[in-house]
Order: sequence, then structure tokens, then C-alpha cells
Amino acid sequence: MKSVLITFDQAFYDRVIAILDRNSCRGFSYVEDVRGRGSKTGDPHYGSHAWPSMCSAIITVVEDDRVDRLLEMLHRLDKSTEQLGLRAFVWNIEKSI
Repeated sequence: MKSVLITFDQAFYDRVIAILDRNSCRGFSYVEDVRGRGSKTGDPHYGSHAWPSMCSAIITVVEDDRVDRLLEMLHRLDKSTEQLGLRAFVWNIEKSI
């Protein structure tokens, strides 16, 4: 099992959920308002007057064989509008209850 943390501009919410659905990633936790900025490019997401946009984050746990396709689809979404920003990070899940 792998954990995938997806951070994204709030404008991507419906499309990220659709990607999770297409990959049979049923369970996830969603955090609506996340602030931050990319490490290399993209606009900051601070929710302020100067930088009004906000990010969200989803964390999901998926079977190992679903990770590559999920990341590929997320990467295509990010490339479609790079300035908005989308990142995904994968960790091993050692144990769960």
C-alpha cells in the first residue's frame, strides 16, 4: 500500500476527484484550505489580498499497482494548467488499522 498526498489549486477539485474515481481510489481525506507556494514555479496560494488563491490537499491510500497510473493522470492535469499548481507525493504504508 502507498499513501499519496495531492496538493492542488482549488480550481482542480472536481478534476482531482474524477481522477481518484477513475482509479478506484475510494477512500481519502480532504483538507479544503491549504496555503503555500511551489518550490520552483507557480503563484503563491496565500488567501491574501495580494495572492488570493488557495490550495487544497487530499491524502489517499491505494494499492501499489494503482500509483503509477494515478500519478500519470495527475501529472497530465498539472501540465494542462501549470500556473495553477498540483503536486503529488508518495509514501510507503507499513501498517494500518
